[in-house]
Amino acid sequence: MSGHDNQKKHLILGLVLMIAFVVVLVGMFVPIFGGRNGLNFLDNSYNSISKGSAYYIPAVKKDAEAWNGKEVQMTLNMADEGEAKRVDLIMKTAGAATEIVDKKKVVVKGDLGKIIQSSLVDADAMFYNQGKKVVDRYQQDERLMLYTWYVAFKAAMKDLTNQQKFEEAKVLHNVQARAVETAYNYYKIEPQNIKDHLGVAGGSLLFYVIYTIWYGFGVMFLFEGIGFKLSH
Repeated sequence: MSGHDNQKKHLILGLVLMIAFVVVLVGMFVPIFGGRNGLNFLDNSYNSISKGSAYYIPAVKKDAEAWNGKEVQMTLNMADEGEAKRVDLIMKTAGAATEIVDKKKVVVKGDLGKIIQSSLVDADAMFYNQGKKVVDRYQQDERLMLYTWYVAFKAAMKDLTNQQKFEEAKVLHNVQARAVETAYNYYKIEPQNIKDHLGVAGGSLLFYVIYTIWYGFGVMFLFEGIGFKLSH
């Protein structure tokens, strides 16, 4: 076979591979998995699998018990008046004394351990998709109130750091990251065991490897087909 014929063969092969690659790519965005496309289906599957191993609240609660009875006073600078009112609400519900100053600042004085435990009550309910418990507690949207804990702790960490209360700021960061933020991100997702989805996990991994190699060969044959010789 002449070099020209071989080049033509590689060009055709490269075009076929790339066209097929694009067809499969477009197919991934077609909602054929119960109204969801392939990417959403896999994303939801992996989120469900990961949720099963992301329940850190009991460990966070145990660590936070050391702060029961620890009195703190913090000035929380919030983004707007509405956010300040919501922070005021969650802190009062946690048993803290509060005062809103200049509409956007919330002065909080209370037991750090009780504040943390109160946030964990909401985080635990949200992690188990029991948002109604949070709604009943505050008479407001459950996602909004858990987010309020997030921004409240963010402001609290800043103020505690300015007070050089680094350990207090550290424990709040732990609660925020491992409990509040995790519960918010996994809300409405049903936890599943990876053992029940080995086919999906293994199949998607194998597909990813094959699909990546497929693209690589397609590009290689296309370049060789138009006269560029790839080498290593």
